[in-house]
Amino acid sequence: MFGKKNQKQPVDPTYVSVIDGIKKIYDEKIKKLEAEYKYDYLISPLMRQADFDAKPMVLFLGQYSTGKTTFINYLLNYDYPGSHIGPEPTTDGFAAIMHGPNSTNIPGNTLCVQSDKPFTSLSKFGNDFMAKFNGSFCNLPLLEHLTFIDSPGVLSGEKQRIGRSYDFNEVVRWFAERADMIVLVFDAHKLDISDEFKGVIEAVKKHSEKMRLVLNKADSIDSQQLMRVYGALMWSLGKVMQTPECLRVYVSSFWDQPFKESLFTGLFEKERDDLMYDLHALPKQATVRKVNELCKRARLAKTNAYITSYLREQMPTFGKDKKKAELLKDLNTVFNTVMKRYNLAIGDFPPIDVYRERLENCDFSKFPKLDLRVVNAVDDALGTQIPLLLKKFPMEDDLSTHTNPFEVSSNFEKCCITLDVSEDEMNSYQKEFDKLPKNEVGKVLGKDCFAPLMASGADKKDLQKIWSIADSGKEGALNAHQYILAKALVRTLLQSGGYPDNLPPVE
Repeated sequence: MFGKKNQKQPVDPTYVSVIDGIKKIYDEKIKKLEAEYKYDYLISPLMRQADFDAKPMVLFLGQYSTGKTTFINYLLNYDYPGSHIGPEPTTDGFAAIMHGPNSTNIPGNTLCVQSDKPFTSLSKFGNDFMAKFNGSFCNLPLLEHLTFIDSPGVLSGEKQRIGRSYDFNEVVRWFAERADMIVLVFDAHKLDISDEFKGVIEAVKKHSEKMRLVLNKADSIDSQQLMRVYGALMWSLGKVMQTPECLRVYVSSFWDQPFKESLFTGLFEKERDDLMYDLHALPKQATVRKVNELCKRARLAKTNAYITSYLREQMPTFGKDKKKAELLKDLNTVFNTVMKRYNLAIGDFPPIDVYRERLENCDFSKFPKLDLRVVNAVDDALGTQIPLLLKKFPMEDDLSTHTNPFEVSSNFEKCCITLDVSEDEMNSYQKEFDKLPKNEVGKVLGKDCFAPLMASGADKKDLQKIWSIADSGKEGALNAHQYILAKALVRTLLQSGGYPDNLPPVE
C-alpha cells in the first residue's frame, strides 16, 4: 500500500531555507503590488505563513459515485473519520483529511479560524459553505506528508437545478489554485459530463499541469466495452478541455479488492503504479511547486495591476457609471488592449467571467495609477531574486542516492515483510486498535491492550516477551504500528511455535 512508504522523515533543511526565502521575496516584493491593486479581492486572498508551510495537497473531483472517497481510503489503507461510501451522493461537502494525534472530525468554522492551517480564507464563502466543510484528522504516516481534499459528487440532471447554497465552482477554483495535484475521477459505467461537471473542469483546466485523469472501476467491464468507454471519454474530454494535446488517462480500479477482469490485470497494475509514483513524488517536489506557483501568482498580480490601472485611465470626469458598464460589457477588448500594450501572454490573465463579476462591485476611479517601481520590484523578484535563491539551494535530487525508489524504508514495513503480514490482516489489526481507548498522544496503554492480546490464547510468558519487542521505547503503551506488530508476533507464534528474534525496533 502506498501509505506504508511514507513514514515520518526529518524536515529537509533545504526545503525550510527555500520556503523562508520565497516567503521573504513575497512579503518584500509581491505583496505590496497585490494589496495596492485589489488582487486579494479580484483574484485571490493575500498569502499567509500557513500557505507557505502547508503540506502538498491532493484534490479529488468527480461526479457522485465515481469512487473518490473509496480512492482516498484505499491510499490511506483506512476509512477516514466521516467518510461515507454508497451508490448515491453520500459525500455532501468538502473534507480536508490531515494528520493528527487522534481520529476526529472538526467543523469548518473551527478549522478556518486556526492560523496554522491554510484554510482561513475559505471563510469568505460564508456559513452555508462552512456547514459543508470539515477537517478529518487521522494518525497515519502518509498524512504526515500529504493532505487530501475529498469533494461532494458533482450533480447532474434535475439535481443541478436544485442548486447548492454556496458557489461550488468558486470553492473548487480556490482549492485548485492551492492543490499540488488535482485528480479528476470518472466512472467507467457513466461518462456523461453534466453542466456542473463541465463548469468544474472549466474552473480547474488552467492548472492542467497538476491534473491527473482517472478512469476508475475499469475492471468491472469487459475488454470490448473498455475500448469503447476509453474512446468515448477521450472524445468528451476533448470537447470540454479544448486542447490539442492528448490527455493522459490512468485506467484502473482504485480500491482494496482484487481486479475482476483478469485479461487486463497487468495493464491495470501498471496504470495504478504510475499514478502511485506521481503521488509518492509530491512531497519531494513540494518546494519546486511552491516556487512555480509563486511565479505564476506574481505574473498574474502584474497583469491585474495593468488591467486595473488601465480601467482607471478610461474613467471620465462625468458619466462614470455609463463608462464602467461599457468597459465591463467589452472586457474582452480591454484584455486584448492591455495584452498588446504591455506585451503580455494570454495565459497570464484571470478568468474573464469571474473577473467581470468582481469588478462590478469596484469603483474604477479609485483604482491606483500604475506604479512602475512596484511592478519593477516584482520583475526583479522573478528575474533575479528567485533564480539566485534556487542556485543557492539547488532542489534537484541526486539520483545516484536513490537507485530504488520502492526500497523498503521503515522498520515497520521490514517487520511486516518478515512476518508475512497481509493487507487484510493489517486492516483487521488496525480496526482493533482504533476501537481501543487512547491516551493524549494517541497510544493505547498496556492495561487496555491486555484483554485483546490475552484473547489470542497465547501463553502469558510469551506475551511478556512479545510486549517487550513491540514496546521498543519502554513507554508502557503502543501506537498503531506497534500494536499491529504485537498481533502479528502472536499470530506467528501460534502458527509456527516461534518468531524471528532479530526484528528491528518499531517506533
